[in-house]
Amino acid sequence: MRKKLIYADHAATTPLSDAAWAAMMPFLREEFGNPSSLHSFAKKPRDAVSAARATIAACIGAEPEEIFFTSGGTESDNWVIKGTDDVLMVSAYEHHAVLNAAASEESCGRKVVYVRPKVGGYLMPETLTKRWKDGVGLVSVMMANNEIGTINPIKTLAEAAHKRGALFHTDAVQAVGHIPIDVRDLGVDFLSASAHKFNGPKGIGFLFIRKGLKLKQLIHGGQQEAGLRAGTENVASIVGMAAALKENCDSIEENAAHLGVLKDQLLDGISSLSKEVHFPGSKFDYQLPGFVCASFPGRSAEGIVHVLDLKGIAISAGAACDSKNTHISHVLKAIRLPREIAEGTIRITLGIENSEEDVKAIIGALKIALSKG
Repeated sequence: MRKKLIYADHAATTPLSDAAWAAMMPFLREEFGNPSSLHSFAKKPRDAVSAARATIAACIGAEPEEIFFTSGGTESDNWVIKGTDDVLMVSAYEHHAVLNAAASEESCGRKVVYVRPKVGGYLMPETLTKRWKDGVGLVSVMMANNEIGTINPIKTLAEAAHKRGALFHTDAVQAVGHIPIDVRDLGVDFLSASAHKFNGPKGIGFLFIRKGLKLKQLIHGGQQEAGLRAGTENVASIVGMAAALKENCDSIEENAAHLGVLKDQLLDGISSLSKEVHFPGSKFDYQLPGFVCASFPGRSAEGIVHVLDLKGIAISAGAACDSKNTHISHVLKAIRLPREIAEGTIRITLGIENSEEDVKAIIGALKIALSKG
């Protein structure tokens, strides 16, 4: 009999929900028309795209015309970063979609100001103030970090940026569908999201652009997405994304409660395995549901991941080795985690399909991994 496989790496990607799959199916075969065409084959796909746009907008407190479909979070982030010209301020522990886009702009002569989060793994408005430079026109700070799961105070950060005349963008890829989000209340100007992080399909995402603002085009061609983002719409993925997001948002409190129970059990179990274990960001209220980042000083995170993988359990590591060196992630460096602790940092991210039995199995496998020295 094949052993049960346990997936606990939901921050990397999530399984496609039944609701998303059911919504997608008609547009993969029967309703294959191009939404931009003038004939009758285009009507249902065009209507479906419009309905999906309205559904997504409602989920985050936006207007339908403020939602623009992209190929995912990376494109959305790049569009905002490269679609503006002023001095750019970004946090040092952003996803590489933001950091590498910023570096690309910097290599072309644009000034970029980097701000470091606090040791606890979050960014405060006073940090922006202290590092503020003349000419800053765009601030980009992620809503929730993808490695340690800490949630930033986006509303107060956006207010701080606006007081100084700058626009504010948040990469909310890890947060959308998992915590309540209202773009009006947050006061953000731009927000990026990716469907595969909330049980939708890969290769599709969206960008919220506050009404009245404009970005330079990143992709040129046809006149799709109000003439701002060219390319034939990925209809099946768009409707799948909307279905997955609505399903998650409709049960967001129930999901968070379930994951909260599992997370507490996981934290208790891991704590019992080692007196030296550290939990970067994992014991605070401002952390994503089901998100546990644990550090075992003197251990190899990559080694722990491999042992669990052999046991049929998928987690991830904050450090990886090649033949000569151990490479620590930029996130762990940004929060100033000592190297001997960072080298043993793993990430366990639970999903709504995980159970208490899964948590027990993870703890048991970790015990074996740590016993190997």
